[in-house]
Amino acid sequence: MIDESMPIQILIVEDERSDIKLALRSLRKAGLANEIHHVRDGEQALDFLFSRGAYADRKTSLPPRVVFLDIKLPKVDGIEVLRQIRGDPRTATLPVVMLTSSQEDSDVLAGYELHANSYIVKPVDFKQFSEAVRMLGMYWVLFNTPPVPAAQATAGSTGAEPQAP
Repeated sequence: MIDESMPIQILIVEDERSDIKLALRSLRKAGLANEIHHVRDGEQALDFLFSRGAYADRKTSLPPRVVFLDIKLPKVDGIEVLRQIRGDPRTATLPVVMLTSSQEDSDVLAGYELHANSYIVKPVDFKQFSEAVRMLGMYWVLFNTPPVPAAQATAGSTGAEPQAP
């Protein structure tokens, strides 16, 4: 069970300044997250998610509710970030939305082959982009039931069979 008293975190992985400013403004205006974290490249995203480097003190037991992940990123691209997220049992079920300007069939296919939860092409129009981010935030924060983090699921499991009353 997810602890509803814990702050809701969203991780946005985006290197385009205008897109991140608009996304942050849209999410905050909608009141959708207690904590919005933003990183500008794939390496920082992986450091954040796996609590290493500059994020070594971050508790991995409190994963973001959703990751909005661009594909065209410096250092480590979004497809590789997604591959590493899905390849680690601690983050394998973390909801990841590819939010990118790429409409390339190969990128869409790669995202879904790596089990992205959704692939959204960023609208070019300012108002449409703002509305898209607001709607994504509403869905992933308010309506979606997130998975229990692997660390909590295994900690709550005793391995014993349930006893009949």
